[in-house]
Amino acid sequence: MPNSRTGVLLPLPVSGPYDYLPPANEPGGLPARGTLVRVPFGRRYLEGVVWGEGAGDVDAAKLKPIRDVLEAPPLPGVLCDFIDWVAAYTLHPPGAVLKMALGAPGALAPPETTTVLRRSAAPQLPRMTEPRQRVLDTLAERERAGLGLLGAADLARAAGVSAGVVSGLVGAGVLEPVSSRREFAVPLPDGDSPGPVLSDGQRDAADALGISVSKREFEAFLLHGVTGSGKTEVYFDALGQAFKENRQGLVLLPEIALAARWPERFEKRFGVMPLTWHSRMTPAARRNVWRAVASGEARVVIGARSALFLPFPDLGLIVVDEEHDASYKQDEGVAYNARDMAVVRAKLGGATVVLASATPSLETMENATQGRYQYLHLPERHGAATLPRIDLIDLKRHGPERWYGPGGPSGEDDRGQVGFVSPPLVEETRTALAAGEQVLFYLNRRGYAPLTVCRACGDRIACPHCTAWLVEHRGPGSVPDRGGRRLLVCHHCGFSRPVPPTCPSCSAEGTLFPCGPGVERLAEEVAARFPEARVVLATSDTLRGPAEALELGRRMTAGEIDIVIGTQIMAKGHHFPLLTLVGVIDGDMGLSGGDPRAAERTYQLLHQVAGRAGRAGRPGRVFVQTLDPRAPVMQALRAGDPDTFMAVESRERQMTGMPPWGRLVALIVSAEDEGAAQAVARALGKAAPEAPGVRVLGPAPAPLSRIRNRSRFRLLLKAEKGVRVQAVVRSWLQKVKIPSSVRLQVDVDPVSFL
Repeated sequence: MPNSRTGVLLPLPVSGPYDYLPPANEPGGLPARGTLVRVPFGRRYLEGVVWGEGAGDVDAAKLKPIRDVLEAPPLPGVLCDFIDWVAAYTLHPPGAVLKMALGAPGALAPPETTTVLRRSAAPQLPRMTEPRQRVLDTLAERERAGLGLLGAADLARAAGVSAGVVSGLVGAGVLEPVSSRREFAVPLPDGDSPGPVLSDGQRDAADALGISVSKREFEAFLLHGVTGSGKTEVYFDALGQAFKENRQGLVLLPEIALAARWPERFEKRFGVMPLTWHSRMTPAARRNVWRAVASGEARVVIGARSALFLPFPDLGLIVVDEEHDASYKQDEGVAYNARDMAVVRAKLGGATVVLASATPSLETMENATQGRYQYLHLPERHGAATLPRIDLIDLKRHGPERWYGPGGPSGEDDRGQVGFVSPPLVEETRTALAAGEQVLFYLNRRGYAPLTVCRACGDRIACPHCTAWLVEHRGPGSVPDRGGRRLLVCHHCGFSRPVPPTCPSCSAEGTLFPCGPGVERLAEEVAARFPEARVVLATSDTLRGPAEALELGRRMTAGEIDIVIGTQIMAKGHHFPLLTLVGVIDGDMGLSGGDPRAAERTYQLLHQVAGRAGRAGRPGRVFVQTLDPRAPVMQALRAGDPDTFMAVESRERQMTGMPPWGRLVALIVSAEDEGAAQAVARALGKAAPEAPGVRVLGPAPAPLSRIRNRSRFRLLLKAEKGVRVQAVVRSWLQKVKIPSSVRLQVDVDPVSFL
């Protein structure tokens, strides 16, 4: 007897589907897998997805029928398989993963109905005026072009006539109103559009990718090219091949600001703007893109990591640009790495996946070395541009000098302000500015100062909700003598407060002072040292989306900016033809803290930011300020020898059994009650698995032991490469009961160790 119940997965953190009866008003048996439905759940109704036949472990008399089958494209089977795979790998409930795939408000509702006009069967008017003929000609042209019908106002605008002309045609019976679904119109890119002339190396790489797309089989590639080598044009060729095959393409970018000029380059190549997907889109825009992807109309999407869960029915190519970037790892909610999951998504759907980077991660390089990924290399910059020369500035020999405001020293006791730009970098900057060139000062620290200290008692002002120091921020024009506002901000929970006039600890007045540099403090020094220069800040506080990043690029290209001071957001994806000098203010930042990937990340970041210099005809120069110029990462940068550096990193990781030669799983226990969190952490420690090739470290307070008023403890499972860590952790967690007041986050393949 066929199963008369169906399993429906809901976008909730639940372990699996719930059983429901088929909808009473839908003859024909059970809905197909992927069908979107609305079902009763408690006292409310929820949208869910048919996941297959019901489990049959609930009495049929207790089951409720599916209320509605939604008028929306079903989730493709490959996406359902992908959701199951991600859930099993990350050890998160499949319902929590499904929630990411349905993350477009209103996407499951039917399209809105609107009134449009079409040509009726009425005979020609006795007297046809020129404006009336333009309306009819416009309708005919749109029909030939395959474009949709328009409402009265839009039709009048398209024909260049008054609204009265259109209403007259309606009144005469020549045009008739009809109801139509308001669907999102998606222009199709021209896959045959020719791109720029490629170098021999680019052509070979592009041909390899194009052949792979045409085979319609899974293949993974590492596209390793130095900064400015033209990697984008190579994978543009592969996108063009996907369009010719009538398949879809997805390009993942780590920072939304990187998407600023990318759409323009795409439009120049393929004639239309691509669709985008990121967290800052309006609900209406997210709905339109989701449905356009699900229907197959959207040929290409560029987006952040969550775009990987869009319902592509026929995805032919996935590109993960800047594949090494840590932004691809989601730490909250479902902890997954979009780089690795992109490879899985491509494999399940028979697609080509390209991981592109100037500084590939050690994990990706090892996969290429072992033959799991095909290796494509672009060792030279495209055209006349050459790689910049990198020099190190030893801060122990060339320490920054103090600087003064416009009025200079005000007396013998005025020692000026603490400086952070060394004399050699000051002189190089003056030389570049005199030549009409642009300069980038790089400091990966937002705000004015990372720490505020009391001179009287030594107290450091901390966040009341997190184990973190408050960062002083002074926005544009916010220096106190200009009437601005000074704020202390927590970069973890968002708490803020004005800088107090007295020390919160000892109540001394005028004793609080900023310690250390942020980009805003650096901007003060730069403005004082180079008073004629036009200086801008480029951080996530000032570049909140593609529009702001696009405007920065326009101003840089037009020569309206002399010096840009930026954080990590400036390290990749930008092409400024006049930028020739890069100064890294603190090259040692990120090398401390116990992160096993610290040296690798530092090298990648500094190499990327160095790559902003000299991308056009003028040669570039890069100066890295450091307290330890003999450190391997600094020597590798200076020598331009990434292979030797990565080989050393590889040997060290292999000796310690760290990824990619070992497996890690982090368990983070948190609760508002510190005792409750500690008790669960200890219970997990006592129940830790004892198996060959497995070792558990902890529990111990997390480096950030309190975030948003929640105390945090960590455990780390370290295993040999061949161990199936998911099975080990699943068995481990079954031994410990987690109370509802305690949250347990499982992070397979962790990137952050805070």
